[in-house]
Amino acid sequence: MSGQTDGQEYITVGAVRKALSTVQEPELHNDLISLDMVRDISIDGKRVAFTIVLTTPACPLRSVMERESVEAVMRMVPGVEEVSVRFDAQVRSDSRIAGKLNIPVKNIIAVASGKGGVGKSTVSTNLAVSLALDGAKTGVLDADIYGPNIPMMFGLDGQPAIEDNKMVPLTAYGVEVISMGFLMPEGEAVVWRGPMLHKAIQQLFTDVRWSELDYLIVDLPPGTGDAQLSLAQSVPVTGGIIVTGPQAVSVSDARRGGKAFQRMDVPIIGVIENMSGEVFGKGGGQQAAYALGVEFLGSIELDSQVRVGGDSGIPIVVDAPESPAAQSLRELARKIAARVSLMALGPDPELRII
Repeated sequence: MSGQTDGQEYITVGAVRKALSTVQEPELHNDLISLDMVRDISIDGKRVAFTIVLTTPACPLRSVMERESVEAVMRMVPGVEEVSVRFDAQVRSDSRIAGKLNIPVKNIIAVASGKGGVGKSTVSTNLAVSLALDGAKTGVLDADIYGPNIPMMFGLDGQPAIEDNKMVPLTAYGVEVISMGFLMPEGEAVVWRGPMLHKAIQQLFTDVRWSELDYLIVDLPPGTGDAQLSLAQSVPVTGGIIVTGPQAVSVSDARRGGKAFQRMDVPIIGVIENMSGEVFGKGGGQQAAYALGVEFLGSIELDSQVRVGGDSGIPIVVDAPESPAAQSLRELARKIAARVSLMALGPDPELRII
């Protein structure tokens, strides 16, 4: 509460916290105090200062809940005449990862598709770069052992260096990248199955010198085969994303991919529809999400610049940041980051297949 001495209002930390408890975080659907997002409250006469610790650098709180709205709430506290709001970010961790893999990664996000040709690797690349552009520490693990396209998407080649018996990821656009494509001769096919594939995928996680990453995006091969099973058995996946095209056949395959996540007990963050528009139609992603009982995250319009960026190694969010496709990808990355933050608060049945 605020108080009064000699007719003058004085401000208390309790009054500040009470006022901020009325401010809702739009994605996490709770107030700033309950979410422990308010830190370092200081009071100097009629001036109040504090820090709002966002749950991710990509959190939409900065734009949705404008600084002015927080200041307006604070000025309703008797005695407050000046308000200083600082923003910081601290990504919440999936505690299972450090315990099982012993790698400095906070969250693992698997990107899957029921079939090839829907742009899954392109989406993985642009989501990772978008998160990095927003200030998150991000990596990509190319688990598509049979057709590793991630090196091309990032414009990377060569073999990773070895330090302390671990591979050092290559880096582009602020994203750490590791792929079987860096380790295999150009054009050589991988024909592994079963135990060999399982070991290879596990080593791409544990035998790599990752930095302290907020998000590790895992680009899975299309389908529902050995690679997906190996990932689920050996890696605590924070959440999965299903990428589909708008066509009926893509939707059918996306539903199978979602059911595979269900059988492997992997929470599903949502469905993304890629290549939406007049050529292939639209609405398939919403259908798949509805059938799976999960959120439809959004769509990406068909744009030739997306393909050009993938072929040239310059992701569209860098090459053409103002394009509609790039803007959609940036928004999708922020939405996914917010959903991962929500999942870190505890089990939420709305994020899982019903």
